[in-house]
Amino acid sequence: MRIAVTGAGGVLGTALVDLAVHSGHTVVALERAIERDLAVQVPSDEWVSRHTVDLAEYDNLLPIVSGCDALIHLAAYVQPAAAPEPLVHNNNVMASYNALAAAQAADITRVCIASSVNAIGGRYSATPRYDYFPLDESHPCYAEDPYSLSKWLAEQQAAAFARRRPGMSIACLRLHALRDRAFMAAHWAGRTEGGRLDLWGYTPISLAATACLSSLTADFDGAETFYVVANDTPLEVNSQDLQDRYYPTVPIRGDLPGNAAFFDSGKAERLLW
Repeated sequence: MRIAVTGAGGVLGTALVDLAVHSGHTVVALERAIERDLAVQVPSDEWVSRHTVDLAEYDNLLPIVSGCDALIHLAAYVQPAAAPEPLVHNNNVMASYNALAAAQAADITRVCIASSVNAIGGRYSATPRYDYFPLDESHPCYAEDPYSLSKWLAEQQAAAFARRRPGMSIACLRLHALRDRAFMAAHWAGRTEGGRLDLWGYTPISLAATACLSSLTADFDGAETFYVVANDTPLEVNSQDLQDRYYPTVPIRGDLPGNAAFFDSGKAERLLW
């Protein structure tokens, strides 16, 4: 496939481009100017063509993605403090809309969007609100901050485009901290309180990149949301003990054996792999 990737100069984008090329695909890599300034300058070649583009400029985006078979949208501010709040929200919402609109106009029917576990609220809320554990895609949204809200709105945009254009398959992947288990274990070592707002979750970059690529050939129609989070916490503490200590009033659907994750990624495992 010929795959357009926005945010190709970011941490996940770099890993994804490499995986796509090694899997035999060609990539149209879309990067912001700042990504080009900070990253090692890598020229275009027969596998990867590189373009600097502002996703707010739809008319410039469309001709770049035209001719692609699929689009993976990763570009976004990744937390509410990354820029002034209105900029975080407006940039993310406009970028996701323009990416979807360009895909539709270019007759691209396979799209993947990097969403976030915070699309329902959580880490950046004054007080995280959870109705049950482990979290699944049916959990309601209680977003408060501009970043989380922008991710939830991107999922709603995806659903709208899929309704408007039958035949599109759009995967919204709810990713967590893009770090490996060893890093997160060291980060939270001896201070479980530090991971309370994040529910001690993480998504290894390799898992996120694989999920993005796999979503382009997965057997589903329309827009679907998927949690893509590691199946465990990186802690040597039972998850049930963490729940009893930090979220004693949140009901458990089933159980949390061992150090099981507080996120249910079963849907992704069934449909994406």
